[in-house]
Amino acid sequence: MSVVTERVLPRAAWHTADVVEVRRETPTAARIVLDVAGWPGNLPGQHLDVRLTAPDGYTATRSYSIASAGDGARVVLAVARVPDGEVSPFLIDELRAGDRLEVHGPLGAYFVWRAPADGGAGRPVQLIAGGSGVVPLYAIAQAHLDAADATPFRLLYSVRTPDDVFFAQELDAAAHGSVPFVADYVYTRRAPAGDDAPVGRLTRERLAAATFGPEGDPLVYVCGATAFVEQVATWLVDRGHDPRAIRTERYGGT
Repeated sequence: MSVVTERVLPRAAWHTADVVEVRRETPTAARIVLDVAGWPGNLPGQHLDVRLTAPDGYTATRSYSIASAGDGARVVLAVARVPDGEVSPFLIDELRAGDRLEVHGPLGAYFVWRAPADGGAGRPVQLIAGGSGVVPLYAIAQAHLDAADATPFRLLYSVRTPDDVFFAQELDAAAHGSVPFVADYVYTRRAPAGDDAPVGRLTRERLAAATFGPEGDPLVYVCGATAFVEQVATWLVDRGHDPRAIRTERYGGT
């Protein structure tokens, strides 16, 4: 899949999406592959809206980050279950290949990344994810790989257990690939066997140890629950990062 590098954003519209595949991503999340007629392509970091319509005409619309990027009609989502939610349980438990969805997008211009047009190394990129907030950051990391981009990349991923890691195989492959990419994990409930790092929430000290420092002027993307994002952004600014270089996105919805 090619990476969209031009400055013009793809135009958002409503589309009909055919479900190609639904499979478990984690015990509480699903990866959903869509074939979207008329999809204009999307930039890494963008999102879309999914609209479900009940037989009685009731509709529910929720926003989801896109886990893929580039040209073409194929779109990948990774949806985490929200307890008592209206949309996520249906997408995870009921949706099947061959079904159809209504989607609106691509959306978002702020939380996107573009590979350097000249093919050289760009400004360092630091990705910081909490839980399912890794989804748009994975799209950014994958676009970096697809472009064979020389930009230094790091990911810091705070997640409950190894079983809850989204795109585990892909991230492991990226960390052992030929482009500059480092992935660090903070496990809040249970770490992998043999991992002697402390288990618990991300701290200011662990953030500083596992991310680019402000002296390198990195572009930082932070995505996760509101409290996580606000705390991380505060620590980054306290450490000396330029607030204008910190892009944040909070997840929610059901």
